[in-house]
Amino acid sequence: MRTQPLRSLALMTLIIASLISGCAGKVMHMQELAADKAPVAPAPGKAAVVFLRPSGMGFAIQSSVFEVKDNQSLLVGIVAAKTKVAYQVEPGKRLFMAVGESAEFMTADLLPNRTYYVLVAPKMGLWKARFGLEPVPGKELDSPEFKSSLAECKWVEKNAASVNWARGSMASVESKRTEYYPGWMKQPEPERPHLLQGDGR
Repeated sequence: MRTQPLRSLALMTLIIASLISGCAGKVMHMQELAADKAPVAPAPGKAAVVFLRPSGMGFAIQSSVFEVKDNQSLLVGIVAAKTKVAYQVEPGKRLFMAVGESAEFMTADLLPNRTYYVLVAPKMGLWKARFGLEPVPGKELDSPEFKSSLAECKWVEKNAASVNWARGSMASVESKRTEYYPGWMKQPEPERPHLLQGDGR
């Protein structure tokens, strides 16, 4: 009978998946922060967006997140597995981009004095992980699942190494933005990730 080998294979797959899901990525080009030092609350008149990556999938690969403004890509932060970064921004309509093997995008409409949350979600790519941006709806912010995801991620912030990395990688970043943005725009608007005003608190 082949039942036993199949069961063993299924069990091994489950164990490996469990181990991977709990893996934290190595923090590179970012500085770790104590929880009480994280600027989660926005400065008066501004909005804050917290990008977090609770999944351990693709933990060996870091994702970079950018704001696209005035046709330029501005580094928000480099997000390893099990980390989170807070980004202060002017309220209003914004465009964000996650870069890995490809580039994926998310629009946002932000109100002042509110904090918003976005998952940096790894996906399997052809050669390495791809990353998408998934807005967290306001109604889910108090759910046990989201609170657990937020708590298990450690805070990081940009430093001089982040700026140097972004400067050296900008040609590749801009190339991916140019390549993937037109295809993203061709998707029906309801299918494009969008962070709503009411998602903040």
